[in-house]
Amino acid sequence: MSSSSIAETTASVPAASVHAASVTTGSVPAAHRQAKYQVRFDTGPAGLAAIASDADVIVRVDALPPIDGGAALDAPGDAAVLTAGLTDAEAVARWILAEQVRLGRRAMIALVAVGESAHDGSPRFAVEDLLAAGAVVDALAALGIDYASPEAAAACAAFTGLRGAVAHLLTASVTGQERIAAGASPAEVAAAGRAGSSDAVTVLRASRKSGARPAE
Repeated sequence: MSSSSIAETTASVPAASVHAASVTTGSVPAAHRQAKYQVRFDTGPAGLAAIASDADVIVRVDALPPIDGGAALDAPGDAAVLTAGLTDAEAVARWILAEQVRLGRRAMIALVAVGESAHDGSPRFAVEDLLAAGAVVDALAALGIDYASPEAAAACAAFTGLRGAVAHLLTASVTGQERIAAGASPAEVAAAGRAGSSDAVTVLRASRKSGARPAE
């Protein structure tokens, strides 16, 4: 599909859906920033602080968001902030390519997996977010945006290696089982694993950089 087929929406959400408690970036070790790479990947607020300070596009990765919208992330700088899962990974990659063309230079991209909460309230690794981040990295690479950090490359390898089983993995995952126990049907959860099935792109915050494309 061409980029002209992308249906872009700007989410009408409270500010807290993008901005939560601020995370300080000044104390982040240089090695954690993945700064030499165009496509970066990390998890949670600390990961966001590490890789997104100079990003042009920040992608909030949440493959199975809960009804309440999930954890918020405080997005630094003037970057555009998008959401992504498995269904819209290809559309998000096309949007990013269009943004790179608009910028007239290499766009720096920070993919941040939201993750989930463990039973005690602490952060929990969510395999579905790893796979969704990998789907975005794979889709970006197909468009020629492939200078990825080892972390992003590993997420991509997880997705491409398990591509045929993604829908099953979502229903069998901890998060998938939680959603089913809460009333979602297995078919609804599996549908979230159909990579590339949506052309919609959700923009949580438009780019505040000069000449930004207006949200449609």
